[in-house]
Amino acid sequence: MKFNQTELRQMANAARARALYGIRNANSGHVGIALGAADIMTAVFAEHLRFNPKKPDWADRDRFVLSAGHGSALLYAVLQLAGYDVIDLSAFRKFDSPLAGHPEYGAVPGVETSTGPLGQGVANAVGMALASKIKKSDARVYCLCSDGDLMEGVAVEAAAFAGRYKLDNLVLLWDDNCIGIDGVALTDIDMSARMAAAGFDTFAVDGNSPKAVAAMVARAKKSKRPAFIKCRTTIGLFASNAGTAAAHGLSLSADELQKLGAELESPAGEKLWAECAKLRIKISDVKNQKTNQNINTELKMENPGAISTREASGKILEQLVAANPTMLGGSADLTESTHTRPDNMRDIVPVDFDGNYIRYGVREHAMAAIMNGLALSGFRPYGGTFLVFSDYMRGAMRLSALMKQPVVYVLSHDSVAVGEDGPTHQPVEQLASLRAIPNMNVLRPADYVETAAAWQMALLDTDRPSCIVLSRQTLPALSGTSLDGAKLGAYIVKAYGIRHKADITLIATGSEVSLALSVAEILDARKIAVQVVSMPSVEKFRLQSSEYRRKMLAGKVIAIEAGTSAPWYEFADAVMGIDTFGRNGPGNEVLKSFGFDAVRIAGDIIKYLK
Repeated sequence: MKFNQTELRQMANAARARALYGIRNANSGHVGIALGAADIMTAVFAEHLRFNPKKPDWADRDRFVLSAGHGSALLYAVLQLAGYDVIDLSAFRKFDSPLAGHPEYGAVPGVETSTGPLGQGVANAVGMALASKIKKSDARVYCLCSDGDLMEGVAVEAAAFAGRYKLDNLVLLWDDNCIGIDGVALTDIDMSARMAAAGFDTFAVDGNSPKAVAAMVARAKKSKRPAFIKCRTTIGLFASNAGTAAAHGLSLSADELQKLGAELESPAGEKLWAECAKLRIKISDVKNQKTNQNINTELKMENPGAISTREASGKILEQLVAANPTMLGGSADLTESTHTRPDNMRDIVPVDFDGNYIRYGVREHAMAAIMNGLALSGFRPYGGTFLVFSDYMRGAMRLSALMKQPVVYVLSHDSVAVGEDGPTHQPVEQLASLRAIPNMNVLRPADYVETAAAWQMALLDTDRPSCIVLSRQTLPALSGTSLDGAKLGAYIVKAYGIRHKADITLIATGSEVSLALSVAEILDARKIAVQVVSMPSVEKFRLQSSEYRRKMLAGKVIAIEAGTSAPWYEFADAVMGIDTFGRNGPGNEVLKSFGFDAVRIAGDIIKYLK
């Protein structure tokens, strides 16, 4: 449906008025973008976006991503006008309201992803555009971003990825208002030149002329590369402080907000929105490409003997990707190191999207955020890097947990046993840091069997992401490990000399489980009743019954893990951990320098008991 300039402006003003109403009722919000970017959002929704407000999850829909999430009031207003089931904007920013200050996925129909941390929405949109290509859908992704989005490194990383893969179904619209919160324009480079260098076709338009924006989007959609449209706007258009940094937030008086809202109210615009919604409701009957969400985690178990858990993961992946077409793998230029690409996988390349493996390049943050976009599009993505570099991904990892998206992070080189690469590459605090993220599985397996369990748990958990933390060094195959036990979070691998109750429980994870077993053998020779508990998942263990947890934590409890010690005092009376940065040298020597030696630990325990 096409509209003229007057009609589009009436529709944009109707959206402005509703957004201002919500902001005024909340006495909180961002006026500047609601007034300045309404013409852009209206042009996209009114003339280009394929959507059905009555079927908001229609699989073949176009997607609109508001990366500049502080403009949520405007998005809610447009969605409401376009026919989505959005509650009255009087609830905007109120306690426990779905109309949050920044859009939250799952709370409001039509909100495609949680945005707010700047740059994340841009990268999510890139993931959604990639997903559409893989599905062979003609759905497009439109993303409205701000200066702040384009200053964040994650957006720059994602833009380079989109350009490399020639995602011509992506249209990125820049709300270029030439102002920052601190009062100066901080986007002080030629952003169009940067995006052109990244592989985008670039365009420029008056962002406060909705018909001009609509026409420019039509041109951009003909591009054979991703499109970047510089939309020059006035922040806080129509307000008394328009064009200034003060217009960004809530700097207008309640009286001016009410007066301005009344002036912008447009019954004619609301009628035009209603006509637009009626037409959109019909289009989703054309086709509906769904992604099969069924996950098959059946495995033919083998005993490969001594093997690193990163190698074990690669062997297990070979079976899982063959059985699950929605699985998409990748790595941040560490494919061989993380064993994330079995031989039965095929690379996705710019001219062929039939594969299932993605070369993200050295772009951890973008990889994680793009995987969120893929997960939101129905795929089960996983991506690999070193555990120490999870710090680069943390912003996107937090959002995958917040949005309950089952992304899998494959994190190898899991301790100071990395060795010769030195302290910069030796993780210490990362395990504790990742376990602190709500709704995040952190799975650190001890051998092939536990690695298989970790992958099964990660794939069967459909409402939370998972970190599978893997060793670089070879680990022995352990006789007492168990698929079923690992899925409880913690279980007894072996008990020594116990008649009624253990004197000592040794808790360990990953590569330290075999060390704990060696310690237990020494203690057993001293007639000390001891049980070794492997705890591959702290999160799963917390979910078990109090009776089961008491059984796993019998006697004096000592935790052994080559990482930060403090969190283990939740379960343990004493901890063998590492609370400094690592050291240079071969991995086994570095571990011994920190006291990770069976004889030394056993001796310390005997002294502790006395």
